Amino acid sequence: MGPGGAIQSCLRSLAMPHHEVSSSQGHLRAGCEQRLARSLPAPRLRLLWMGMVLTLVLALFDSLVLWTPAAAYPLPAQGHPVQFSAVVPPLQNAFAWRNLSCPACKVLFTALNYGLKKEPNVARVGSVAIKMCKILNIAPLNVCQSAVHLFEDDMVEVWTRSVLSPSEACGLLLGPSCGHWDIFSTWNISLPSVPKPPPKPPSPPAPGAPVSRVLFLTDLHWDHDYLEGTDPNCADPLCCRRSSGWPPNSRAGAGYWGEYSKCDLPLRTLESLLKGLGPAGPFEMVYWTGDIPAHDVWQQSRQDQLRALTTITDLVRKYVGPVPVYPAVGNHESAPVNGFPPPFIKGNQSSQWLYEAMAKAWEPWLPADALHTLRIGGFYALTPRPGLRLISLNMNFCSRENFWLLINSTDPAGQLQWLVEELQAAENRGDKVHIIGHIPPGHCLKSWSWNYYKIVARYENTLAGQFFGHTHVDEFEIFYDEETLSRPLAVAFLGPSATTYINLNPGYRVYQIDGNYPGSSHVVLDHETYILNLTEANAPEAIPHWKLLYRAKETYGLPDALPASWHNLVYRMRDNEQLFQTFWFLYHKGHPPSEPCGTPCRLATLCAQLSARADSPALCRHLMPNGSLPDAHSLWSRTLLC
Repeated sequence: MGPGGAIQSCLRSLAMPHHEVSSSQGHLRAGCEQRLARSLPAPRLRLLWMGMVLTLVLALFDSLVLWTPAAAYPLPAQGHPVQFSAVVPPLQNAFAWRNLSCPACKVLFTALNYGLKKEPNVARVGSVAIKMCKILNIAPLNVCQSAVHLFEDDMVEVWTRSVLSPSEACGLLLGPSCGHWDIFSTWNISLPSVPKPPPKPPSPPAPGAPVSRVLFLTDLHWDHDYLEGTDPNCADPLCCRRSSGWPPNSRAGAGYWGEYSKCDLPLRTLESLLKGLGPAGPFEMVYWTGDIPAHDVWQQSRQDQLRALTTITDLVRKYVGPVPVYPAVGNHESAPVNGFPPPFIKGNQSSQWLYEAMAKAWEPWLPADALHTLRIGGFYALTPRPGLRLISLNMNFCSRENFWLLINSTDPAGQLQWLVEELQAAENRGDKVHIIGHIPPGHCLKSWSWNYYKIVARYENTLAGQFFGHTHVDEFEIFYDEETLSRPLAVAFLGPSATTYINLNPGYRVYQIDGNYPGSSHVVLDHETYILNLTEANAPEAIPHWKLLYRAKETYGLPDALPASWHNLVYRMRDNEQLFQTFWFLYHKGHPPSEPCGTPCRLATLCAQLSARADSPALCRHLMPNGSLPDAHSLWSRTLLC
């Protein structure tokens, strides 16, 4: 019997109900998966391997690409179901899958998964991915090779447990009667039946009331291979490093304290930041929202990430002393980057190695109950002072780049449902809540983002502040009531990065918070941004001087730092070019791009400030001429893929 006949016999046998299988057929059935894995016709395997390869290459693209022209914000949440659905008819026609029975389909994909996980096939997937990475000019060959080898095992595991799982694949190919395709499908969390209290804006603090200063650090991105004088414009995704080589004589090399290019920071610059905090203090606490390692994501190991975690944690502790520090998990903490499996993934591929190390490193700052949930899912809650609850979210469970969410993106780790319970308990006690996290909610997968938006709207009286990082620039996201999308009810502050990546000054933020006293609103009263001007710092014999760049209320003429004031600022900037250019300068920490930001760029940038909910162009309709919705093809902005 030829290979085609063997496969047909195998499929017929496995498609039969168990009670109809004879003894001889049972022996056939037992070896069927292995035979199919060996004998499946090459063109079919080749196409499915190419699907695997494309997913792997897309993961590399998300991780390695630096600056890219992007559609006007808010960006679509990913559109994966639409993209997959679009290719189904050609696949059905090409391989006659319309005539494939449901049992045979499930056997086919069971066997395919068995074969894909074999080491030679993983290597084969990786080999093709390297070629595609090079052909598409995503990165130099050495970067493609290292990145593929870093990602390939996890990507094969994810692919076979999601897109190629028998239920998912056959549900997509043959319809819901044969399985359930729910990759990135919509979902909803449950809110308590407790009625929402009437909206009650916070009262301004009385004159002379205590004010707390909170240091905000994010996106430190320490590069242990940074080397002064190396090429800041190398071919790799990250430069100013030992491997970057030396620039031609006509160009300057990387500066001692950092460089305006696709470079991260040497340890001495981060130490200079922490050592020079005195004039900006004193601080009551520190919010630190992650991204500790550098952007050399193609060659990082778990040991590299743990070294960065412990080195920078020790450095922060050395200079802030007894001030409590409350961290959040960034997307760069894992290896490979963006790889954060939900807690149901066990064993070596889980994130336990990282969460355990974080719990050990951060134990001096966090109580036992916070360490418990940190070890499970990378998130926690605690009470830093009376009347205030702090919640640190693991925003990797909302991330578009977290490939593990292909398996199941429905409220990973139950984090949002846990958040609801925390907020309801705080409301019952009369406490206020601060939320910290890395990736801003407007940059998340659509269902996660919309659910978070709904939670913020429900608990608007309880939420006093939201603090995120990730974008490296200085911006904010406004939340509106869901009924009319017109009443601003909350604002998330997106703090500037410490790193220079890309073409920025190093910076940090200080928030002035309504202070620690009975009846405090705990809301943000103002904020200050500090930078290191690299042009000045890198001058011969110069001493680095971290200086105040601006104060928000003073610079923008705000009456307060409440949501309505930020909403009004956006529309003032729409109509006042000079005010917007001030924002554009500060958005880039005092080092804006050389090319001007014209009207399409300005509208896209302002739209981003209104968009705390992903894939919601209606939020920007009043910005546009004649109330039209943003056109994703004509508007553009420069988006940093962090």
